[in-house]
Amino acid sequence: MMSSLIKCAIAVAMMTTVLSCSTGVEQRVVGFYNLENLFDTIDAPNVRDEEFTPESEKQWDANRYQRKLQNMASVIAGIGAAEGVGAPDVMGLSEMENRGVLEDLIATDRLKAFDYRIIHQDSPDERGIDVALIYRSGVFKPEVVNFVPLLIKDEEGNRIYTRDHLVVSGNLDGEKIHFIVNHWPSRYGGKERSIPLRRAAAERTRSLVDSIHAEEKDARIVVMGDLNDDPVDVSVKKYLRAGVTPQEAGSDSLFNATAPLFFEGRGTLCYRDFWNLFDQIIVTPNLMKPESGHHYIVKTEIYDKQYLRQQEGDYSGYPYRTFVGDWYHGGYSDHFASYIVLKKKKGFLF
Repeated sequence: MMSSLIKCAIAVAMMTTVLSCSTGVEQRVVGFYNLENLFDTIDAPNVRDEEFTPESEKQWDANRYQRKLQNMASVIAGIGAAEGVGAPDVMGLSEMENRGVLEDLIATDRLKAFDYRIIHQDSPDERGIDVALIYRSGVFKPEVVNFVPLLIKDEEGNRIYTRDHLVVSGNLDGEKIHFIVNHWPSRYGGKERSIPLRRAAAERTRSLVDSIHAEEKDARIVVMGDLNDDPVDVSVKKYLRAGVTPQEAGSDSLFNATAPLFFEGRGTLCYRDFWNLFDQIIVTPNLMKPESGHHYIVKTEIYDKQYLRQQEGDYSGYPYRTFVGDWYHGGYSDHFASYIVLKKKKGFLF
């Protein structure tokens, strides 16, 4: 006969096991990374890629290209390792030349085991760079993909050819979720002068959010990308309507999940000793609520490990870049990656 004490211990152990199984939590990582000019070495017709060829001032050859691929892969895998998941489940990407470089990227030793798939289309961008999404095929199942052009003009009325918006709707662990990947127009020519271009991009992004909500009232949406503006800038706050605190994100608004990091003085790129946080992740407020059966954000982070920083010189602490001008550094990117961690509580099994 077992003593009552032993019986009690067994009962507690059994209950603990049942509870841990029935309330198990699945963790997913979603991130964004600006790859800073991931070009192959081939001079393609109708693409402004001449500076990334072996004959250029940059002397962009196979060895440098392979090192760039390995560096990019180490960052993506590093994000997953930091969160104990091997690799991110979904990554928005910008500044790649074509699908081929993405195929080379996911085939690297660091990433090939994760069975990434690619969503990409050549944009009309005058620099020849695009946006894309890679995802782990066993986790996310895309259902609808749209590449939406941004139609903007310069002061003379000529079209400015820039990156498309990428909208991917699909199934993440049995739940519908929508991703909008952006790379808004740069501050080339000055921040103030280029504001109208990013305002137009913000309005386009907002229209995509509204279109999704018109079809699906409680849609769960993740907007991510290099916005070339900070969370407090007018394009993001006023025209995208992304609040910098959860309280500001009303029923028709969005919450900028990366804004709290900006207010801590952190950023994803540095210019003249000032940290900007251009690489943002912005979500519908329902992704902030820990509701049973739904994904919700438990962490927002910038992947800014020490090895990704310039170690010495005038730019010590800045992101460790591949090039500064035509001077080859052999680094990573002029941007750090940003990411969110999602969890999904399962319901009880009994």
